[in-house]
Amino acid sequence: MLHIWAGLWLASLLIWISIWDLKHLRIPDLANAVLALSGLLVAAWRSDGWPASQMAGATVGYILFAGIGAVYFRRTGEDGLGLGDAKLLGAAGAWVGLAALPGLVALAAISALVYALAAKCRRLAFGPWLSASLLLHWMLLA
Repeated sequence: MLHIWAGLWLASLLIWISIWDLKHLRIPDLANAVLALSGLLVAAWRSDGWPASQMAGATVGYILFAGIGAVYFRRTGEDGLGLGDAKLLGAAGAWVGLAALPGLVALAAISALVYALAAKCRRLAFGPWLSASLLLHWMLLA
């Protein structure tokens, strides 16, 4: 039963994040914090202990995207991947664990790229793509 309630909670948070990101091109820190904390709590409940994979996923997810964003900014002088996206990937890692992050990022990146090419847009909110990928991974892996 926890799985169903957690999935509904996750979906509602991801809808909030996606709508906000589409409208403002940023993700609220509060949304990412609630998402990360609830992911770790669900993982701890499900594993009856310390969720090491989810802690690692949260840490590596954030550091990976924050690093990519920093490198891109240094090279171009423009934001290409914001810290909200880094925090969202960290929160995603709290829900699905470290091992799921490569697939999650690949699915989000490929689908966003296909959309950007088809729509011929140069700038888009990446949060909805990460959110959709996270929800799909949660439903299939959890």
